[in-house]
Amino acid sequence: MKTISISLSPNTEKDDVCLAFKELFSSKKIKGEHVEKFENNFKNYFNFDFVFSLNSGRSCLLLILEALNIKKDDEIIVQGFTCNAVINPILKTNARPIYIDIDDALNIDISKIEKKITKKTKAIIVQHTFGMPGKIKEIKKICEKYDLFLIEDCAHALGAKYDNKYCGTFGDISFFSFGRDKVISSVYGGMIGINNLKLKEKVEKEYKKLKYPDKKWINRQLMHPILMNLFVLPLYNFFNVGKIILELSIRLKILSKSVSSPEYKGELPDYFPKRMPNSLAKLANNQFNKLDKFNNHRRKIAKYYKKNIGGVFDINDGAIYLKYPILVNEGDEIIKEFSKFNIMLEDGWRKKVIAPPKTDLCKMNYIKGECKTAEEISNKILILPTHINITEDIAEKIVYLLKSLI
Repeated sequence: MKTISISLSPNTEKDDVCLAFKELFSSKKIKGEHVEKFENNFKNYFNFDFVFSLNSGRSCLLLILEALNIKKDDEIIVQGFTCNAVINPILKTNARPIYIDIDDALNIDISKIEKKITKKTKAIIVQHTFGMPGKIKEIKKICEKYDLFLIEDCAHALGAKYDNKYCGTFGDISFFSFGRDKVISSVYGGMIGINNLKLKEKVEKEYKKLKYPDKKWINRQLMHPILMNLFVLPLYNFFNVGKIILELSIRLKILSKSVSSPEYKGELPDYFPKRMPNSLAKLANNQFNKLDKFNNHRRKIAKYYKKNIGGVFDINDGAIYLKYPILVNEGDEIIKEFSKFNIMLEDGWRKKVIAPPKTDLCKMNYIKGECKTAEEISNKILILPTHINITEDIAEKIVYLLKSLI
């Protein structure tokens, strides 16, 4: 069986691979009509008044913070169970992340937010973890009470709904990610959504200063779905040939890392923020046209897992389940056993409250014990795949294996 991965371009289908290959030889890699096409499709789908496409979700967040004039010693409230891609843009502006523990749905615990609000608090970032919506309406009321900006982190939640309304349309401003393991993937990519004219003008002012990434960087992203699907995943556990191809491709700069070395230490590389280039917009738009199909599939697989092995939350029709989390005591052993069957369950969302595990928590200004629930969950969480390449047969095998191990 072809290796199943949660993080190595899991959404990619044959048409995406062919498109990426064609774009390698395109004369319009940087500028072209596909950026505008994708932005218009995105805007119309969510009924945003304004959108801005960038080369990553972290670029989007950094641009948002700069547009909101976030500066040194300002405080930004975030949840404890998050990714360094959220924290590093905050640190880049010299602001301070203020961590709030999570609830049993892996989202920010709204009962603990007001205790952490001070005169320096400027915004709350609401993360809809793994596509399971946070309690956004209640948080919006808190923001209005204290005159705070509400920023929705929809990196995991493209197409998810809360109270029958799309996540990303509740806050003052929102951002989405199209990274290699996100709801749709252009390997790198992101979008800002706004329904506020004054904020739009501020974002636009900063956006006009941005340049496009260069062709070498774009080519590395285009190579990712090609190499992953033709060589790396088919040969991943065949005498480690796939792993070797992946490692060599990164060392030779044929591919980019999903998280660069400086990001583990609180720094952003110089290719953030940039605009979204034409070739990646074309990849993203191709996947965006399959969004409903992808998300309906994820819900179907999540319901199967829930029925057969349970989970840490109740199934919600508005959620999209980018990944399906469960809690176990022997995660490392289970991951090791699954790898024998070409199923790679390690995706970086384990062992630390700020993913990936190599992240230096001190550099993130996180103090051990601040978010005890998040710390406990990060040590027990195990992620099951739900993406479009998880067939019912594969889901059945995953359940069977898991039941034999726990």
